[in-house]
Amino acid sequence: LLQCYSADAIFKDPFQEVRGHAQIKHIFLKMFDQLSNPQFKVHECLMGQNQVAFLWDFSFSMRRWNTAPQSFSGVSWLTFDENFLVVKHHDYWDPAEGIYEHLPIIGPIMRGLKSRA
Repeated sequence: LLQCYSADAIFKDPFQEVRGHAQIKHIFLKMFDQLSNPQFKVHECLMGQNQVAFLWDFSFSMRRWNTAPQSFSGVSWLTFDENFLVVKHHDYWDPAEGIYEHLPIIGPIMRGLKSRA
């Protein structure tokens, strides 16, 4: 997968922003370490000049708390260089809906706040 990224590519999501192959690799490895059965299902793809956006659903279980399968939706926006390598990968999704609402202890608090908003 890293062969698709330029050497100094940027990856950003709600939790972090990193640059370069080593740090991007660390993000992907951490995902597989912390989650069971992570899967993306792409629903839509929008293409522009040197850019692509994917609308997706992500499903997984958390290894640490052995949670039931969960899922949430998001968008990945990728920008490419002249060699068609990814120079920027920005994931947009709501961490409250995607993770916090499903955690022990904090989950009920987050769901309560959401229902009152």
